[in-house]
Amino acid sequence: MKNKIIYLSVAIAFVAFTSCKKSEEQSSGSDAENSVQKEYKGKEIGSEFDAEIDKLVSQMTLEEKIGMLHGNSMFTSGGVKRLGIPELKMADGPLGVREEISRDNWAPAGLKDDFATYYPAGGGLAATWNAEMAYTFGNSVGQELRARDKDMLLSPAINIVRTPLGGRTYEYMSEDPFLNKKIAVPLIVGLQDNDVMACVKHFAANNQETNRDFVDVRMDERTLREIYLPAFEASIKEAHAYAVMGAYNKFRGEYLCENDYMLNKILRDEWGFKGVVVSDWAAVHSTVKSLQSGLDIEMGTPKPFNEFFLADKLIAAAKNKEISEAELDKHVKRILRTLFQVKAMGGKDRVKGSIATEAHYQDAYKIAAEDIVLLKNDNNALPLKLDGVKSIAVIGNNATKKNALGGFGAGVKTKREITPLEGLKNRLPSSIKINYAEGYLERYDEKNKGNLGNITSNGPVTIDQLDPAKVSEAVEAARKSDVAIIFAGSNRDYETEASDRRTLKLPFGQEELIQKVLAVNPRTIVVMVAGAPFDIDAVSKKTSALVWSWFNGSEGGNALADVILGKVNPSGKLPWTMPKQIMDSPAHATNSFPGGKTVNYAEGILVGYRWFDTKKVTPLYPFGFGLSYTTFAFDNAKTDKASYAENETISVSVDVKNTGKVDGKEVIQLYTSKSDSKITRAAQELKGFKKVLVKSGSSETVTIKVPVKELAYYDVAAKKWTIEPGKYTLKLGNSSRDIKKEVVVTIK
Repeated sequence: MKNKIIYLSVAIAFVAFTSCKKSEEQSSGSDAENSVQKEYKGKEIGSEFDAEIDKLVSQMTLEEKIGMLHGNSMFTSGGVKRLGIPELKMADGPLGVREEISRDNWAPAGLKDDFATYYPAGGGLAATWNAEMAYTFGNSVGQELRARDKDMLLSPAINIVRTPLGGRTYEYMSEDPFLNKKIAVPLIVGLQDNDVMACVKHFAANNQETNRDFVDVRMDERTLREIYLPAFEASIKEAHAYAVMGAYNKFRGEYLCENDYMLNKILRDEWGFKGVVVSDWAAVHSTVKSLQSGLDIEMGTPKPFNEFFLADKLIAAAKNKEISEAELDKHVKRILRTLFQVKAMGGKDRVKGSIATEAHYQDAYKIAAEDIVLLKNDNNALPLKLDGVKSIAVIGNNATKKNALGGFGAGVKTKREITPLEGLKNRLPSSIKINYAEGYLERYDEKNKGNLGNITSNGPVTIDQLDPAKVSEAVEAARKSDVAIIFAGSNRDYETEASDRRTLKLPFGQEELIQKVLAVNPRTIVVMVAGAPFDIDAVSKKTSALVWSWFNGSEGGNALADVILGKVNPSGKLPWTMPKQIMDSPAHATNSFPGGKTVNYAEGILVGYRWFDTKKVTPLYPFGFGLSYTTFAFDNAKTDKASYAENETISVSVDVKNTGKVDGKEVIQLYTSKSDSKITRAAQELKGFKKVLVKSGSSETVTIKVPVKELAYYDVAAKKWTIEPGKYTLKLGNSSRDIKKEVVVTIK
């Protein structure tokens, strides 16, 4: 249950949104355009309403104040009707605005007007490597949230992908803190541009579902600062997120919803956060301590609302002088400031919003079309050439599986979810016959069904034996068709909040099915629909064409068909490393996942590709990897100067030439390394990227700006960020393992 949002003025929103649209429509990048990296900045919570807020608080009773500090329904905290203070209305929303839930239980409200757009999941959005797509995502969802008259979106979820097996890997964005923050910030700004709050979650170090209710996460301070906090820090300092969600787990012995170090010292004192801290649902464990440690609102479900820690128990504590009324006032004022900020109070021109519109479905399509990753394409098997093709076998349960709803986490009630099979039917000429076969059955072991949502054990147990009749049907369909396309992978019942996966293995016997189909039709394309890495090594070796899609929104099937048929040239890049085997991944190689009552992050700063590159472990597919239907050459890489001071910005330019026959988008990735460092470092770290459209035969000069402060490491002894002087190598490539050009600079 979590997610978050943010705000800005309508005029700025309109300008930013239309400029975002224009850049998409212009589909060619001019040199000037590519040289500009747009900065996304949110609007800070102001103090202009403080006098009015003080007046309101002075008129409130103790009970009214405390009523604002806890849930009074499943997704609202209390207001004060007699003073014109509304409830704070929240909605779940990692994939779009969740359907309306009953006030006092999890049953759907059964409304006819709460259908919403289903947007690509966080992993897919990150795979666009495109900040403009992140803004589009946030802005579009923000409009839908306002159309539903909500104040806060419980999103985005920006925890680091520490293990490929994480149940929420599909929802989280990346294993890399830099990519994480560069997608999170524009999303939050876009969201809050619509007079709503983003609630950024889950703060912090919430990187596994196993034992999430109580596991005590331990890591050194440098790892915390360099890996697990940067996206949260940018969300506060740059995007000015109005709300943060406290996580379930403990950190260094203290629950995160009553963790003074995290909520007061870092979030508020260091970063200057002025918004509200909301608990994850039923993540509160104390009354006075949680408030004094920085929590503002307790949400949850397991008991009557008056029995919450911050309800009747808090009234008693206040009357017993265990907590001062001044302390209570502090939290009430924070809530009131955010309500004024998003015009839930005192605002006459609040954004009205719109929901499930054609424009929003097209926003979902644009993101989906940019996030699909081409992993393998031998002999130009793709795009699919239809000359002489009279029939296509479409095989796999995932060809028809819908993922807007499913699993234990929040989904979307939508009127439109185009499946892969529907997408192909929409795009293929009517003269081509589609032979569909389900191929494998999505089945779970009934005895282990309790694992779904059982947060002390690992994921749903699947039945992996194939059904002989289904296999026979699939093999026959492939044999009699000119081309076969298998839609395999996962779904949102298998990848789910509240449980981590047991294994990297493809569920439901799919690997065996794929091998059988490949044996009878060598012209077989394999498409994976999933949110997290799987062991697809054997499949990758056998097939000539391999495509990776995601839980990809209302228009996912159309976007996928357009990529397969070549209307869209794929430009997605992996936001995490695909390992050959689970023991290659750092949390598993160090035997530090999932832990028991305590989990120690033994790999330290070497998360994701940092581990693979530093330890020289070969991944199946590296971080940042993704092919195109065209080819690109990098040339003439240079910086504007040879040396820089600590307060300066390095400007790196490179000519990117499209050397193929079709227009395409490439992601230029900039990694930095320091070989002679006196401190322990990863072999390389992502510090910049830019996605650019280059027309066939044309060249574009792309400029990436890297503030020297991005090269800093966290000095634990000095308790500050420190830039080590000396030579740094700037590496330009199109994945972490495909570096094309290098430039050396000196930091003075």
